[in-house]
Amino acid sequence: MRLLPIPISPTPMTLTEFLSKSEFSKQTELRRSALLGFFNFRIHDETTFTVAGLADMFVKLGYSRPNTSRLTATIKKSRMFVSVGGGQTFKVHPSTIETLDAEYPDIRKKSEEVVHLDSVVPESLLQMDRAFIRLLIRQINAAYENNIYDGCAVLMRRLLEILLILGYQELTIESVIQDGAANFKPLNAIIDDAKTNKLLALSRNTRESLETFRKLGNFSAHKIYYNATRKSLESAILDYRAMVEELLYKSNLRT
Repeated sequence: MRLLPIPISPTPMTLTEFLSKSEFSKQTELRRSALLGFFNFRIHDETTFTVAGLADMFVKLGYSRPNTSRLTATIKKSRMFVSVGGGQTFKVHPSTIETLDAEYPDIRKKSEEVVHLDSVVPESLLQMDRAFIRLLIRQINAAYENNIYDGCAVLMRRLLEILLILGYQELTIESVIQDGAANFKPLNAIIDDAKTNKLLALSRNTRESLETFRKLGNFSAHKIYYNATRKSLESAILDYRAMVEELLYKSNLRT
C-alpha cells in the first residue's frame, strides 16, 4: 500500500512542508543549518543540536554531507547560533528564533493534510480531479485506519449520496431526485429511484449494496446505543469499493 499525503487528528507542520515554505534548496549551508535547528526546536522541542547530527540530517534530506570541521567553524563565527559547552553542540540564538518565528508563523499551526493507506477506497480510483471528493476519500480511509469506525461509516454514506447525485447530474436527470423546490430528496428516496432508473443503469451488485451502506451510515449517525466496529465495516469494504468505482464511472469521474 502506498502512503498518501495527515489527519483526522491534525498534526503540526511536517518537515517536508517546512522545507518547501522556506525554499530550503536555495539556501546557503549556514542558513539551512539555522532552519533545521529552528524546525527541531519548534516542532520537537530540541533546544540543542550537534554538527554531526546536523550533517546526518543533510544526508537524509538528499544533500551532500557537509564538511563537519568547516561547518563547525562557520557556525561558531555566526551570530545565528550559540555554542553550548564549547564543543560541537549548539543552539539557535534566541534572536534568530524570533526572526524565523516572524518569517514562518504557521510552523506551530495544525496541518489539514490527511495521511492514509487506501484501506477502504483507493484514491487512484478518482481520475478526474474533484478536490472535495478526493478529500472525502482520504477522510474515509484515515477514519478507518485510526479506528474511528462510526465516523468512517457516516463518511462512506456521504460519499455514496454525493456520487449518486453526480451520476444523475451527469445524465442531466437530477430533477427526478429533486422536490418541488429543487432540493435533493433524502437518500432513501434517491436510492429507491436509482434501483430502477434505466438511464442510470446500475449493476445488480451495486443496486443491492446501496441500502446496505445507507443503513451503516444511518446507524452510526442516529442509533443511540450503536457503535460501528472494524468487523462491521471490514466485511463490506470490497462491495463498497466496487460500488464507488461504478458510481465514479457513472459520474464521469473515472473513464
